[in-house]
Amino acid sequence: MTRHNTQLPLFLAGLLLVTLFGCSTDAIDTVAIPESKATVVEMAFPNQTGETKEGIYLNEPVRYQLIYGQAIFQGDMILSPADLTDPDRTADGTGRTLKSLRWPSRVVYYTIAPNLPNQQRVIEAIAHWEAKTAIRFVPRTNQSYYVTFRPGSGCSSNVGRVGGQQFITLGTGCSTGNTIHEIGHTIGLYHEHSRADRDNYVTVNMANVAAGYQDDFKTYLQLGRDGFDMAGGLDFNSIMLYDSYAFSANGRPTLVKKDGKTFTAQRTGLSAMDIATVQSMYP
Repeated sequence: MTRHNTQLPLFLAGLLLVTLFGCSTDAIDTVAIPESKATVVEMAFPNQTGETKEGIYLNEPVRYQLIYGQAIFQGDMILSPADLTDPDRTADGTGRTLKSLRWPSRVVYYTIAPNLPNQQRVIEAIAHWEAKTAIRFVPRTNQSYYVTFRPGSGCSSNVGRVGGQQFITLGTGCSTGNTIHEIGHTIGLYHEHSRADRDNYVTVNMANVAAGYQDDFKTYLQLGRDGFDMAGGLDFNSIMLYDSYAFSANGRPTLVKKDGKTFTAQRTGLSAMDIATVQSMYP
């Protein structure tokens, strides 16, 4: 089902994420993204940007947004201090292995913060994942590796299994579909627009991208990460795909099909290719 590429899965890009430092007083700016056109875009801090920072990830330079002390990449993913090193230094090693990114035995242990509003969306998202894949979610007792669903200002997640406690943050505006998307990151899925072959299917209008988010529109190869592309081309039905107006600075599309047409993104459920990708990662 995969192209002959011996690299690690695209969607396991190695962004193993935990919260950075504490709260920060960095200046926060708003991003002019029309709500009517970007309603499904998951963001850790909606319509906000912080100071653009540079670091080294997997021995390659990467830029991210420092917002409230957290290193935010591609809107809803959080880089940990262990992922990043100073750009003037050499990174240690080449990142974790595929096995360490996976949840052993396809089991995700979890807790739900008591103060999380509308916990039904978590229950429904978990039920969807269990109905469509072999992944199982088990309430945590004393396991050291687990994910906690907690409240916050937006939608965000770690990518892959970090180690210890990790978080899926859900603001009041995060729907069941957004929760399914964030669980996808926790399982190890990356954003669909980062495929190595995506330029065969979409055009990136970089002039319309909000300041600080340019690196978020690079492919995993351009970012120096390992991965693979599932056969069949870019999946416009993927729950991990953003719409044409994601991270727009001016209300104009940032991603369009090769014929110039815009497209929407769905947050209903996992697509057939999403499911196939998870099956290849967790046979």
